[in-house]
Amino acid sequence: MLVERGLQVMNVEVVGDAYAIAANYLRRSGAIPDTLATNDRLLEIIVQMFQRGEFNRLRLANKAIVKFEASELV
Repeated sequence: MLVERGLQVMNVEVVGDAYAIAANYLRRSGAIPDTLATNDRLLEIIVQMFQRGEFNRLRLANKAIVKFEASELV
């Protein structure tokens, strides 16, 4: 599904899948709580990378996990 955001078109399916992969990993590792609530910071990381041109859902998820975990250490 494509959603128009201003002049950009965002593939919600890619972003959603990448979020699901990353959130599942981070929940299992204990980095985020095991709830149904969306982690806004993780979603923001994924959307920013998508807007910069990364469209592969697995690569988005992996990069988001790395950035999320790195920001937890600071």
